Amino acid sequence: MSGIANPERLAALTFQLYRVWAKTLRYEQVGYGPIGALRNRDRVVFAMWHDELFAPCYLHCNEGIIALISASRDGDFLAQILDRMGYNISRGSSTRSGVRALKGTIDLMNQLDKDAVVTVDGPKGPRHQVKDGVLYLAYKSGAWIVPARVRSSRVKRFHKAWDKFQLPLPGARCRVVYGMPYKVEKLRSASLPEERQRLHDALHELGDATESGD
Repeated sequence: MSGIANPERLAALTFQLYRVWAKTLRYEQVGYGPIGALRNRDRVVFAMWHDELFAPCYLHCNEGIIALISASRDGDFLAQILDRMGYNISRGSSTRSGVRALKGTIDLMNQLDKDAVVTVDGPKGPRHQVKDGVLYLAYKSGAWIVPARVRSSRVKRFHKAWDKFQLPLPGARCRVVYGMPYKVEKLRSASLPEERQRLHDALHELGDATESGD
């Protein structure tokens, strides 16, 4: 965000635009009932792809969910917006090497007794490849992993972005599908590839189930 004279003002304007834009969308939540009941008695970590964030961020605003945001300059901007949306913010890398950030997020989950959300291929990809951080976060916090996917009827896809981010067009139908929650019972270096594949497969299956008919 270099070159921006007043990044806080830009974040405030972006938030206002986002809120107006998001209100035009038609939302459908599939499979959320059991997840909502689970959240009443235990904590969860929502696991999502980076390019599908637009609709779920609005659906779950003002719930105090902890968002793990990178400690980059772009992360500063996103953190300001999510803070205005009622998210709690934890800063740092979501990769296995970002141990301090993951520990800080776990501490915040314990302190606030709140759920978390992680873009499992963020902050810079590779696209749709699960990183280790979400697995460590879920395992060490004892939280359930909840895979979630989005399909929008009409989108603008930014093909030059690393994640090919999807921006739902005004009035689009956004179908948010929540998968079966599960726990990471054991986590060792040898089991990491299997756990990454487990989450990748869960997200892929939800994507197949959410193709729009529009």
